Amino acid sequence: MQIPLQISFRDMEPSAAVEAKIRQRADKLDRYYDRIMGCRVVVEAPHRRHQQGRLYHVRVDVTVPQGELVVSREPMDHHPHEDIYVVIRDAFDATQRRLADYARRQRGEVKPREAPPAVRVTRLFPTEGYGFIATSDGREIYFHKNSVLNDAFDRLEVGSEVQYVEEEGEKGPQASTVRLVGR
Repeated sequence: MQIPLQISFRDMEPSAAVEAKIRQRADKLDRYYDRIMGCRVVVEAPHRRHQQGRLYHVRVDVTVPQGELVVSREPMDHHPHEDIYVVIRDAFDATQRRLADYARRQRGEVKPREAPPAVRVTRLFPTEGYGFIATSDGREIYFHKNSVLNDAFDRLEVGSEVQYVEEEGEKGPQASTVRLVGR
């Protein structure tokens, strides 16, 4: 890091042990992206609950050459935030994932999205509102008219090319998000 780590405590007394844990985790961030310019961490204990202890909030701001990555762990979003060390762990784990993703994008290593497989409608039952498609591996998969996007069920014919997403239904695999291709 080019700028030294900055740690702030709000609504709580500073703790040497908490600060040491934050410094330890912040030192590891360079493994995920080696051009970090600076890092600021804010630890808050804004809530005091009657039955249990305090809920903690940690915000990690990492400055990188093209901008800033911000990770925040809110007590309302995640249950176990009564333990400050769990909150720090979760915040820095999320920061590491964000930095690794950022580094991959900077290197141009983002995976291209794979299009869903294109297949053909093999059987169609328009009055009943369902049909079947044949997959590339020879299986037949059920689909319902409500799974067909853009109200295109009425335009489907046997042999129509469609793309789909497969999911497990009550009676086995079924197609969801069926999209008519080429029309």
